[in-house]
Amino acid sequence: MFNDDRFKRKFDLGGSIEIICGSMFSGKTEELIRRLKRAQIAKLQVEIFKPKTDTRYDETAVVSHDLNSIASTPVDHSSAILLYGSNTQIVGIDEAQFFDDELPDVCVKLANKGVRVIIAGLDMDFEGKPFGPIPALMAIAEEVTKVHAVCVRCGGSALFSYRLTENKSQFLLGEKENYEPRCRLCFNLD
Repeated sequence: MFNDDRFKRKFDLGGSIEIICGSMFSGKTEELIRRLKRAQIAKLQVEIFKPKTDTRYDETAVVSHDLNSIASTPVDHSSAILLYGSNTQIVGIDEAQFFDDELPDVCVKLANKGVRVIIAGLDMDFEGKPFGPIPALMAIAEEVTKVHAVCVRCGGSALFSYRLTENKSQFLLGEKENYEPRCRLCFNLD
């Protein structure tokens, strides 16, 4: 059974999907950058993407709140990711919650070709509801890492992104002027 060439090819490909998720200010992008830089040190072929709408720190680079950065390609639609680098071994995707609902299918196609796909994004919106394609990605991933921030109210483990402004749009780019991390209890107090 294990001498079957189809079985060997399937497991030689090594493709996988990894999710790094959590609230605002939890270190998602920092962890994504860390994993991608390690891959670059290992001289692997890496492609990095972010939504074109994310221009908070830089037009093209993925940048963490601690201002660590890595070059990336901004794209309008997740299908554009499939057009880059036929020799790519690792694909990194930041701010995945802002991508369209086709992102899980794109990631499956890449993983099935042997690509290691590493994705970072918010798992919940400011109302504490599942956000964008992240829940579907979590369901199909080999590995899910949920990171937590520190609650600014009590110092506990924060898993929610509390919005400080009255804007009710689900998509609101912002920083500490718009959001703060909170634990479940402090999130539900206001």
